[in-house]
Amino acid sequence: MSAEKILTSWKQKKFKPVYWLQGEEDYYIDQLVNYAEHTILPESEAAFNLTVFYGRDADWASVMNACKRYPMFAEKQVVLLKEAQHMKEIDKLEAYVAAPLESTIFIVAYKGKTLDKRTKLSKLLVTHAELFNAEKIRDYKMAEWIGELVKTKGYSITSKCIAMLEEHIGNDLTRISNEIDKLALNLAGKKTIEEDDIEKYIGISKEYNVFELQEAITRKDLVKAIKIINYFDSNPKAVPIQQALPALYTFISKVYTAFGMSDQSDTGLKPLFYFNVQALQQGKLMMKNYGYTGVEKLLLLLHHYNLRSIGIGDSGSSGPMLMKEMVAKMML
Repeated sequence: MSAEKILTSWKQKKFKPVYWLQGEEDYYIDQLVNYAEHTILPESEAAFNLTVFYGRDADWASVMNACKRYPMFAEKQVVLLKEAQHMKEIDKLEAYVAAPLESTIFIVAYKGKTLDKRTKLSKLLVTHAELFNAEKIRDYKMAEWIGELVKTKGYSITSKCIAMLEEHIGNDLTRISNEIDKLALNLAGKKTIEEDDIEKYIGISKEYNVFELQEAITRKDLVKAIKIINYFDSNPKAVPIQQALPALYTFISKVYTAFGMSDQSDTGLKPLFYFNVQALQQGKLMMKNYGYTGVEKLLLLLHHYNLRSIGIGDSGSSGPMLMKEMVAKMML
């Protein structure tokens, strides 16, 4: 069951005795835990029927005893075990999971990893609990995820704004969600998020960002590329080389892949660029301006300067200096 479906069932007051929330993506686990802690029980009941444990400090016996208590002046009690991945002897919870109380909603947040499927506890969870695995969003799904998140909040957003957020923030779902909430508070009745809003309220320049650097490289516009890198250099909150190079590599590697595809029409290439029309057109222009060997050269230069940026084969050149040198060689 997805996080959205679990939340929907909770809002409908449909509960299972045990929920085990595990996996690498904290965003969904935090979303569910926050709702459980602050919304499942009304305030008048929470004072007596909400118990919160933390894995580093809790022992399995105390957690089990809390789960076995009956609610006071209410139908349900909620027991939360946060940061459960740090709890010692967590397998001792097997006995409770095998026979939980219907009057207790026991929610375990096991972040950063998953239980070994071979363990008895893991097997019990499959049959006696709601087991939720929070997986990281794949890079190719990020743009779609951002668009859907904005839509659920009642707004629309341009594809370029999505690219700006993705390139600046990466796949930190919590931060992206917080930034979109910040935008929503400042839009003053507007329903579409635009580049000016991103620049004003999040601080991502609409002219000087990785997306525009990528465009300048595509068009072989060295003057603009250097101007953007100078902006990065003079603005501490702008894009560091360790963030810029992977973003450029992701795009250019797609262009490199396109040369090997039998169908290089728009229809054939769209899936490669995740159906982003703007990225598709930019990719086709890079293919035209550089050719196969030129794009291969771009990837080799990215690899070379990535190594230098982490000190391999370089005595301490600054990030902006390396980027200027790199883009100049790219456009030779």
